[in-house]
This record gives sequence, structure tokens and C-alpha cells, in this order.
Amino acid sequence: SSREDTLEKIQCLSKRSRLCNVYSEGPLILSDIPSDLKDGSNGAVLGIDEAGRGPLLGAMVYSAAFWSVQHKDAMDLKGFDDSKALTSDARSGIFNRIKETPELGACVRVLHASEISRNMFKATGPYNLNEMSHDAAITMIRTVADAGVRIERVYIDTVGNEKVYQNKLERIFQGSGIQFVVEKKADSKYTCCSAASIIAKVIRDELTANWTWSEPAFDPAKGENNGPLPYGSGYPSDPKCKTWLEQSLHDPVFCFPDFVRFSWGPAKEAVKKYGNLVEWEADDDEDTDGDAHQQTKLSDFNDSGRKRKRRFPIFEELGLSVVTNLVE
Repeated sequence: SSREDTLEKIQCLSKRSRLCNVYSEGPLILSDIPSDLKDGSNGAVLGIDEAGRGPLLGAMVYSAAFWSVQHKDAMDLKGFDDSKALTSDARSGIFNRIKETPELGACVRVLHASEISRNMFKATGPYNLNEMSHDAAITMIRTVADAGVRIERVYIDTVGNEKVYQNKLERIFQGSGIQFVVEKKADSKYTCCSAASIIAKVIRDELTANWTWSEPAFDPAKGENNGPLPYGSGYPSDPKCKTWLEQSLHDPVFCFPDFVRFSWGPAKEAVKKYGNLVEWEADDDEDTDGDAHQQTKLSDFNDSGRKRKRRFPIFEELGLSVVTNLVE
């Protein structure tokens, strides 16, 4: 792939494929590989950072930036800095320089709010944000290595205890020859982490600002001049985000669009306060007080002998029915 292909993939992130992004993992994008890293003759340094870990709205974006070790001094002069220390305009300017630097490669993993919510509400127990973050970093490292890049050193802004995280990575990549440096505030210490933080932050901000609703029937709340009510940065402490959340629970059963992380406290409180309570009744044969180990009868396998429970009214109102076959 070329640099043009890479830029097109990034631009297409906001043109979401509805079902793919709601029900499966978010996108994983690998840029074109810098020419001096393609044959493995030169080693590479790689930095990893994220943006959007704390917001109530929108995606969490993980990014990796990598280049040949021989370009270290030149990259240090590029002006890459921790994205949190830069203004939005400054980040955009540096992001444009990154896109125009052929010696720099990148990998991006997007975890949409729907994926985060689904993982946190797993029936087998929550797949928490730290685990998702670790797995996103591991996936990116493997993706870059599988593309033929000989990674010598990886710098990561820690998630959780840095020593535990580093030991985990060293165990997973044992024998690969990769040296890991896991530290707090790595995005302000190492240029490759700074570049990764800028890539992640700019993409996260653009995704949030240009969000495409998955729900065709969702009608966003109105603000000034009858325009869409702004949701701000998406962080729970943002007054615009708070107001948007309060005015965007349009459906008392399904509550919010998939732009919202349902596992976050403010969303759970809003659902509890304004949503309809749904009680899941046990099957008739599970409600008996008899011996749980009693012998199964042949009639138990005959559906015609069972009582049909009345469906909840909401299913009738929405016209929902049971399906057994899914057609693409």
C-alpha cells in the first residue's frame, strides 16, 4: 500500500459500516511500511499511546508510530510532543507533518463505544478497559512485526502497573528480540510515543466531531438555531456532554445510541432513572420448587405441552419477533 492508501483509510474511519462497528471489533489500520524497514535490514523503534480512555462518548483510539533507529535524531527535531500539551491547531499541524513523513509508519486500532460497552457487560464477567488497552497494544505490535518490520524497542505509556505490564509483554513476545520500555508519561519522554499520542488524539477528535449515527431513526436533540445539540468533548465533566446525555435518552428501552459507553457511571444512572425496567422471568419449568435433579420426562421435550408465556408489551409495540435465520 502507498501513503495515499493510508490517508484514505484514515479518512474512511468516519464512514462507518453500521453492523460491523456495532457488533464486532473496531478498525485496525496499518500504514504503508517505510522503504528502509521493508527488508528487515534496519531495526525499528515503536511508540504506543492512546486517546479517549476516559470519555463517556465515542471511541478510544490506540496508535503506534514507528521508524528506523537510524532516523532517531532527525525525528527528535520534528517537534513531536505529548498531545495533551498542545492546542488543537498545533496537533493538527503536527499530524499533517506526520502524514508527509515517509520515514514514519503508523498503526491504529479503534475501539468504538459499542465495543467497549459490550466488553464491559460480558455475561462471563467484565473484559475491562485495562485488558482492552493491553490487547490493542499487543495487536498493533504483532501487526507491524507481521508486516516484516524488525522491531528492536517498544516504548509504551503504561496502563496499570508498569512492571506487571512490561513483564506481560516480555512473556508474550519472548524470543522476538524486542526490548520493552513501559513507563508513566512515556508520551512526554519518547518521541515515538509523542507521535503516537498525536495520531491517536487527532483521529479520536475527528471521529467524535464527525460522528455518523448508526441508528437511522435517532433524532439528535436540538440546540441553538434548531441545530444538533453539541456534546462537547464527550468527557463526563464537560457541561455540554452532561446536557446532551440528559436530553438524548429518546427510547426508554434501548435508551442511547451506540455513541454512548453504557458501562460508564453517568450512562448507567441515566438508564436506571429514565429507562424502563425490564424484568427477565425464568422459564416455567425453572420456577418449580421441586427437586432440581428429578428425572427428565419424555414430555419435557415436547413443546406442544408447554405453556406459552405472554410477551412483554414493548415487544408487541415495536413489532419485534423471534428469528431463527439471519440473512446478510
